[in-house]
Amino acid sequence: MTVFTAKSLYTPLRKVDDAVVSVENGAVVNVASRTDLAAALNKAAIDFGDCVIAPGFFDIHIHGGVNCDVMRGTSDQMMKFETFLARHGVTSYFPTTVTASQDATLSALERLADRIQAAEKNSAGGATPLGIHLEGPFLSHSKRGVHPPVDLVEPSVAAFDKLWQAARGHVRMITIAPELSGAEEVIAEASKRGVCVSIGHSDATLEQAGRGVKAGARHATHTFNAMRPLDHRAPGILGEVLTNNQLSADVIADGIHVDPTVVDLLFRAKGIENFVLITDAISATGMPDGRYMLGTLEVELKDGRCLRDGNLAGSALTMDRAVRNVMKFAGLDLQQAVRAASMNPANAVGIKKGTIEPSADADFVVLTPTGEVRATVIKGVLVQ
Repeated sequence: MTVFTAKSLYTPLRKVDDAVVSVENGAVVNVASRTDLAAALNKAAIDFGDCVIAPGFFDIHIHGGVNCDVMRGTSDQMMKFETFLARHGVTSYFPTTVTASQDATLSALERLADRIQAAEKNSAGGATPLGIHLEGPFLSHSKRGVHPPVDLVEPSVAAFDKLWQAARGHVRMITIAPELSGAEEVIAEASKRGVCVSIGHSDATLEQAGRGVKAGARHATHTFNAMRPLDHRAPGILGEVLTNNQLSADVIADGIHVDPTVVDLLFRAKGIENFVLITDAISATGMPDGRYMLGTLEVELKDGRCLRDGNLAGSALTMDRAVRNVMKFAGLDLQQAVRAASMNPANAVGIKKGTIEPSADADFVVLTPTGEVRATVIKGVLVQ
């Protein structure tokens, strides 16, 4: 058994002062205050002093980092990337595809399935891939962003099943434009298979977005970005996302993709239960200005912006920075911001992560009171 102590802990729903976390075989055994668990203190403890122990972050939308693109990365590159994620507090993630040719996509899905299955057997000391997020190819041409138009595909259950088979059932999330012909059938089928269906890259009307939700969609991808703008007479997809309590919604809180005031607006509309932080980070993250890959696309990183032909193409955001940003942008306290980066994304995709409680995986991040990462623990092991 290993014992960790700190000034406080967020479960994240409750706060424990003078916290003691007991861990055995990669799982949490007990969470208590020092005054309530004197027996644990007889064991040698790893003490994090005045810091906060919080659930490890879960990034459900990320394309890469440190010059590794998840669709193309070698095993060594992926290991370096996953270590980088852990150093920024991320303990779980969904490697996210970008629209590409069918051959490139199917090959990427097979490699990512290999990576996920390897991680199930042996954690290599970095963030754990828990499933694949398909961002594309079922996206709107008019709201495709930088996704190549030639590779966009009309939704069909047969096309989705081909992707599912290549990923050997490891698709856990898909972004789809609900207004496309065939989208509702794909939404229903994917939902039946346990996939979190997220609406995005969409020019949907309010009615079309509502039909997508009725078919089984339950989340929204990088809200406000690559969506029909909100209009007071024609509210469109954003009208559905902002007002439907069945939908959780994620946002890129880098101050570039969405104005800080609009991040605050999203938080007020969705509430702490349905507000999710993502990074949408690409291989340029953690790197100097230069040219990097997003799937098969070349993107330029300059002054913190990832651009292709003048359009934003993912981000260079890390999740710990997103946590600190949202405290500033929307007035969240650290406990709320941590929840938006841990339990909320886990709940959105239906995976048991993002909490510190008995029997939960011992995945947590150690933060200063201002949200700076001091250490990360994955399956009870301190990541070096």
